[in-house]
Amino acid sequence: MSEPISTQGPTATPGPTTASGPAGPADLRARAAQLDAADALAGLRDRFSLPEGVVYLDGNSLGALPAAVADRTADVVTREWGELLIRSWDESAWWTAPERIGDKLAPLVGAAPGQVVVGDSTSVNLFKALVGAARLAQAARPGRTRMLVDAATFPTDGYIAASAARMTGLTVTPVDPSHAGDAMDADTAVVLLNHVDYRTGRLHDLAGLTAAARAAGAVVVWDLCHSAGALPVGLDEHGVDLAVGCTYKYLNGGPGAPAYLYIADRHQAAFDSPLPGWNGHAEPFAMNPGYVPADGARRGRVGTPDILSMLALESALDAWDGVCVEAVRAKSLALTDFFLACVAEYVPPGRVESVTPVRHAHRGSQVSLRTENAREVMAELIARGVVGDFRAPDVLRFGFTPLYVGFADAERAARTLGHIFG
Repeated sequence: MSEPISTQGPTATPGPTTASGPAGPADLRARAAQLDAADALAGLRDRFSLPEGVVYLDGNSLGALPAAVADRTADVVTREWGELLIRSWDESAWWTAPERIGDKLAPLVGAAPGQVVVGDSTSVNLFKALVGAARLAQAARPGRTRMLVDAATFPTDGYIAASAARMTGLTVTPVDPSHAGDAMDADTAVVLLNHVDYRTGRLHDLAGLTAAARAAGAVVVWDLCHSAGALPVGLDEHGVDLAVGCTYKYLNGGPGAPAYLYIADRHQAAFDSPLPGWNGHAEPFAMNPGYVPADGARRGRVGTPDILSMLALESALDAWDGVCVEAVRAKSLALTDFFLACVAEYVPPGRVESVTPVRHAHRGSQVSLRTENAREVMAELIARGVVGDFRAPDVLRFGFTPLYVGFADAERAARTLGHIFG
């Protein structure tokens, strides 16, 4: 549901004012400067290579380049591949990269070591997770027939869910995540939900919906593409069964960076992947004709790891050294609050409408604004150095990555939007 922009919502930051009335551009710029000066995370921007003069608010589609990645990638290509050649599978630890990088990523999604494996795309990992979840559910409670799927999910998730359901004899039932708990019953085998809606930025209740699925005896799979790296997830804390996510958005792993699969420790021995590749075999180099899955999350591996992009991701994750996800979340909310306040001040009334929830408990790390001619408006913003993106038919999306986005960026983006409508 759309929510009109308000600077006086229950948790929104009140719009800046002066003694004589609402704030003007100078006041908002001054406030942005104050907030940036007080920002404990501001120095993290130096860990990224960003074009001069560009406000980059599309990290929810492709994260910025971490500064160390270029040199690390060059070393992988010239030395590890170019000089060591095949020896690097052992000497450069290429072979163990999927689990090693999984353990490095795990704290960002609230997982203990040994439960995350990196590799393949989100779509491939989702297929593994959904079929694996169905097999877990059917083994534990035979006869269940339904797979509940977020009705507003990213299209590929829906395509994969339909295929997984056909393969496992389940029927897909679309559900509004806000009411998914009410839809879970004794016939529900699997539940697939997005932590954050990709179009609106709405944050769904992972803890509550996971508990509801567990109470119903269903196996839950979460898509974390738009939440990992932007806010605390708490997979272990909340008893999530399976989860997938990409690494090229808020985790800044690069275009086409490998995704990840989380298999809770309690499910690993019984997890039956529908893609039993040689890399997930207990003895991959024995070349046995029969498949025996490896122990742990490693059974989620399929084929040869994509080493170049995987090691670029490993370097990119160094940008998180010493960073507290809770602090990132606090800054994200402050940034989006301030951006909404600036939009309300700069943009003429009635020209845009927020489809992103005002309440912090329901907001991810993006702001989506509905407007007429949205495609043309976004093209003009980009031409003026403010990079967001467009989603059909009428949505402007602005992603706020707290590691490198500041309050002056938010103010400039809103001011530029106001100039376009002015």
